[in-house]
Amino acid sequence: MLGMAWPTQKSAGMYSRLESQKTHLKSIGLQYHMYLLLNSHFFFLLKNKTGLTIFFLCAYIPNTEGDHCKWTEVLKDLEQIKTSKDIDVSLYTANTDEDKECQEPIMRCFFLEMNVILHECNIKNCSKTQDVYNILKNGNASFKNELSSTTSKKCKECEEYEEKSFTEFIQNFVKVIQKECK
Repeated sequence: MLGMAWPTQKSAGMYSRLESQKTHLKSIGLQYHMYLLLNSHFFFLLKNKTGLTIFFLCAYIPNTEGDHCKWTEVLKDLEQIKTSKDIDVSLYTANTDEDKECQEPIMRCFFLEMNVILHECNIKNCSKTQDVYNILKNGNASFKNELSSTTSKKCKECEEYEEKSFTEFIQNFVKVIQKECK
């Protein structure tokens, strides 16, 4: 019965199936040994008072990464596109010295203008289209984690800002993000 499941002649497909099965079995074996190792150490720790204390301290200490900023990936992609010669647009550019309470609307304006850049890149087939897309994707993901607050009446609408060149827009965007990450 087992002989009927495999082709009788040796083929590249048969060889690759055997190799993938071996790799899969090695992976399962490794996972099982890791499970046994971690399981025995974990339960050993919970058997004594010191282990229990360490477990609870580790479980309840908040993440204290001081250098973490939710805009880090956006900042990296902005560095990638700032030298692009393909993008030649005028964009509404927020000032970097706006009030702190206007920070979220300013960020939203920058991302709205990034849509203009993406549209321009799609038309001109820019070399940095993927980086622009990544900025929008990462920016949208960061905004989804926040509740949209009510904006102050003194905060400007995007179209009220002065139109500036692509280079100035990127420079201001980077400054705003750096200010947000401090």
